[in-house]
Amino acid sequence: MLKKVTLRFYEELNDFLPSNKRKRRFEHNFIDRTSVKDLIESLGIPHTEIDLILVNGNSVDFSYLVNDGDDISGYPMFESLDITNLQHLRAKPLRKPKFILDVHLGTLAKYMRMLGFDTLYKNDYIDEEIVKISLKEKRAILTKDRGILKRSEVTHGYWIRSTKTDTQIIEVIKRFDLKEQIKELSRCLLCNSLLKKISKEKIIDRLPRKVKEFQNEFYCCKHCDKIFWKGSHYAKMLAVIERFR
Repeated sequence: MLKKVTLRFYEELNDFLPSNKRKRRFEHNFIDRTSVKDLIESLGIPHTEIDLILVNGNSVDFSYLVNDGDDISGYPMFESLDITNLQHLRAKPLRKPKFILDVHLGTLAKYMRMLGFDTLYKNDYIDEEIVKISLKEKRAILTKDRGILKRSEVTHGYWIRSTKTDTQIIEVIKRFDLKEQIKELSRCLLCNSLLKKISKEKIIDRLPRKVKEFQNEFYCCKHCDKIFWKGSHYAKMLAVIERFR
């Protein structure tokens, strides 16, 4: 028997919906008995994006079985509105923000490492590997693929909306409240390891002539042995960082 519910989604959850369903109530038909989580994800909204669901004015969890005639509202994470007495659906934020990025976000990974955020990335990660590492190491998944965020085992993740790296990093900083945690140039841009300060004398044979002459402060990655110094690229990085801030 065909059943019908009414739905309304708020704020950035509308990013996942077609234009004719955004910021308005709309009707949706279904046949089989289904959970509110499965119904919402069938519309394209990953459960990792939702913090509160109201059904007929009452907060419910993802296991709630939808009934004919239900009125359902979905809300993203709240930053300024107090919903203490309602049933949060999102896991508590990770104390130490760490991330793992899918294959589409290689440039974003470099920007995040530039800002000092612990960021794993490989261009050959498969979804199963990303999820496994995310759970084992308590890393939030950043992705351009909604499908991976719909996996039931995923607890922390975010779908990157923008296609431009500059705005992608701003999205992440705002979404995970990272503004006060920026530690620029503290990680290797290639492998994500923390950088260590190293004396000029220990690496002088590896430096270009002009660098030997004009630079005196150096950092080394203990993992990949890459050397960094505050050359012309440093000023450019600082300009990018200040824009993000």
